[in-house]
Amino acid sequence: MILSKPPREVCILRLSAIGDVCHVLPVLRTLQQAWPKARFTWVIGRVEAKLVGLVPDVEFITFDKRHSLRDLGQFRTSIREQRFDLLLHMQLALRASFLSSYVRSPIKLGFDRARARELQWLFTTHRIAARDREHVMDSFFGFAEALGVHDRVLRWDIPLPGDARHYAAQIINDQRPTLVISPCSSHARRNWRAEYYAAVADHAATAHAMRVVVVGGPSKTERKMGQEIERHVRQPVINTVGRDTLQQLLALLQRADVLLSPDSGPVHMASAVGIPVIGLYAATNPERSGPYLSRSWCVSKYDEAARKYLGRPASEIAWTTKIERPGVMDLITPADVIRKLDKLMGQRGKQPRKWA
Repeated sequence: MILSKPPREVCILRLSAIGDVCHVLPVLRTLQQAWPKARFTWVIGRVEAKLVGLVPDVEFITFDKRHSLRDLGQFRTSIREQRFDLLLHMQLALRASFLSSYVRSPIKLGFDRARARELQWLFTTHRIAARDREHVMDSFFGFAEALGVHDRVLRWDIPLPGDARHYAAQIINDQRPTLVISPCSSHARRNWRAEYYAAVADHAATAHAMRVVVVGGPSKTERKMGQEIERHVRQPVINTVGRDTLQQLLALLQRADVLLSPDSGPVHMASAVGIPVIGLYAATNPERSGPYLSRSWCVSKYDEAARKYLGRPASEIAWTTKIERPGVMDLITPADVIRKLDKLMGQRGKQPRKWA
């Protein structure tokens, strides 16, 4: 056993990204339930803290990944007086391991040797059980299991401020079903074509009387994608690209019925609020990084991409392989997505509004 008794002071180190922070939160909830007297501190990225920073009963210490020496000094000052019983080192990045060296704890739990990339194993005292070919969230739950906690709590409960809820209520303002399209990943070759999104948007509006909302960040790529979708659609869409904060986006998803997106952070935000996700996966493996509660709704051409671009089936390539090749997302057609959407909307009358 790693622990002889429940810890009183626990530090979680996971800086980024949005999707992974969403994966870590149910692990935190699980440990809070198992150790109700423990105090939790989470070292997190500055952007990611804007999403989950209102979660109660957690002290958040933010760190900008584009850190300067001043930021590093502030981090050292904020944490050097604290003593922890346990550090959960849940990030495979050398900068995160560097930060972990400032966390004072006799137990520093990290990934098993095979998965401890970027020398993480040098910065830990204990390791979780070695496992292969599992979802990212399952790998994080490996930390709880290594500590003897096996009853999972799949609960997010991310608090939202009133202004975020008000923002969402202005956009989704009646009982019509809503399709949210988050068209861009941070990796360009995971993105689908604007005209394909437009075809699905038109079908959603005409076949299911759905409101269609296009969302995204303020980057040039995302703004251009939103404009291109608007140019190709025949039915009206609401383009909010670059207008919302992370909390406002989460509130919007909370009021929506389904999200359409490639492998990206909003996929996991949608899972956190309990709506189904039609994920677009050809460049990446949905069984590893897909929406945890909606993998059956994903359109996966990952195996087909592996055979076409790598000459082998997905079962014979490394679990973490990314097939980010030109044209790979064209393996997914609008008809593939429309079939999933039609099936989902066919179930809408049989289940509560927030199904997963």
